[in-house]
Amino acid sequence: MAELSGKRIVIAGGSGFIGLSLAEHFVEAGGQVTILSRSQLKKSGRWETVTWDGRTPGNWMESLDGADAVVNLAGRTVNCIKTPDHQDEILRSRVESTRVLGEAMRLVNSPPPVWVQMSTAHIYGDPPTAVCSEESIEGIGFAPMIGRAWESEFARSQLSGQRGVILRTSFVIGRDRGAGRGALGTLGLITKLGLGGRVGKGTQGLSWIHEHDLNRLFTRAITEQSMSGIYIASAPNPVSQAEFMRILRKTMGMPIGLPAFEWMVRIGAPLFFRTDPELVLYGRYVVSQRLANEGFTFTFPLLEAALEDLCRK
Repeated sequence: MAELSGKRIVIAGGSGFIGLSLAEHFVEAGGQVTILSRSQLKKSGRWETVTWDGRTPGNWMESLDGADAVVNLAGRTVNCIKTPDHQDEILRSRVESTRVLGEAMRLVNSPPPVWVQMSTAHIYGDPPTAVCSEESIEGIGFAPMIGRAWESEFARSQLSGQRGVILRTSFVIGRDRGAGRGALGTLGLITKLGLGGRVGKGTQGLSWIHEHDLNRLFTRAITEQSMSGIYIASAPNPVSQAEFMRILRKTMGMPIGLPAFEWMVRIGAPLFFRTDPELVLYGRYVVSQRLANEGFTFTFPLLEAALEDLCRK
């Protein structure tokens, strides 16, 4: 029997790279999927799409009534220049969508018994060498503040008696299903141009997870009754930025990878890629102690095999 056979799952904010990957995985596992999206999906599939604004109650709430689980991925991308307006929207889009989901589940007759909430491994900040687990202290700065606000709203919005799982997700690598492939698309382009070398010192941590393993974790969170609370969603072998790019160049068959000094990235990232230079200048090493203790086995624990799977297909 398929792992999610007969289960009805709502994915809030499912129109992006991760959401489409997750929707396909759930459907293949036998699930019935409804995606809540602010905009028209760029790809159709074996799921229902319902429009919502991520802020106010509406007819979309009917999709929650009788569902077996809700997954919340909603939030504006952080892959942008951090103007005050963008920072405001990054925060509001996460907190308000979480809040209105909680409000909606209090209004329907039969709310989902499981709520799986996306969060971010950025909550640990940017320690240069420490390997963070679920028990590690949180960092300072904009990204950790966003993570704390997101998780705090989830704690307030979660229903009494509802099983809740928070997945603090690292850098997700995957395929393009019609909504891009996340930051890996940009890194792949840079690598093809021969620019995929060390950035800054190159020692900053790059924690990653293959989309297949992330999808398996969401599925496990829905089906495994003992799973609750906070988990780090990241492969058990994080690498430095320099090592990540070395393996990506090897996988793509590109022998050249010119390095970039910090000043070059601070000028070039917003000018040419319209993104925040600190996304590549800083990083973190995170590993889940809870998943290891609970016996979860990653299909792709090593980066080289993960990239080979994604780049050769």
